[in-house]
Amino acid sequence: MRFTWRPTFKALPGICQVCHAWPADPVCTDCRQRLAIPRRRCERCAAPLPGNQTQCGACLVDPDALTRCVAAVDYAYPWDRLIARFKFEGEPAWAHSLARLMADAPGAVDLWLGCDGVVPIPLTVTRLAERGYNQSWELAKALRRLAGDVPAPWPQALVRLGQAPDQHRLSRGQRLNNLSGAFAARPAMVSRLAGARVLLIDDVSTTGATLRAAARALRQAGASQVSALVLARTPMDAIPAA
Repeated sequence: MRFTWRPTFKALPGICQVCHAWPADPVCTDCRQRLAIPRRRCERCAAPLPGNQTQCGACLVDPDALTRCVAAVDYAYPWDRLIARFKFEGEPAWAHSLARLMADAPGAVDLWLGCDGVVPIPLTVTRLAERGYNQSWELAKALRRLAGDVPAPWPQALVRLGQAPDQHRLSRGQRLNNLSGAFAARPAMVSRLAGARVLLIDDVSTTGATLRAAARALRQAGASQVSALVLARTPMDAIPAA
């Protein structure tokens, strides 16, 4: 006898975890339209920008290996709480709803149509063992399910070296120095990375240090271009300076 609980379960109505509307998706359409409002961002690091600027001052002064970055939302209410549930509270099923925000972000489609492979930011072995899953890898898989034209992920392209402290526990200055030499391309992937246009996937970018470190490792392995698509970008005034 075959059980049919899975399609039935998927069809059951739920409650929006933001406004508590019922029946609704975990984040309802009204909340996505009301709270995931596109805003002007730096084209290289996705930091929110005033006026008609295209790059922030930091990226103008010190451009790096990352060509472009698109962020879906600010790391602020209500997304910060939902990301915490996804990332720290053992709720990987949030990947689908959060990846939908990424897929809808202005410029996201251009990023994945212009790349050869998608690389999720890896965790250290210790962090992966503690968490049980890599949230960036979960987002990359969900993006491909949502949009069939997203290139196949290359989850083994990068390896994270050492055991540096978690970025979310550090100040801005510490974050910028914490990830020097933190990533390397796996030798088995070097031939595939040679000349490739790579799209990095991550959940949160705070200062951009993680993305820049990963981009440098990919460029050193021969990638011709590295861009990034992230779920959330922390506003600059929310990052501790000391």
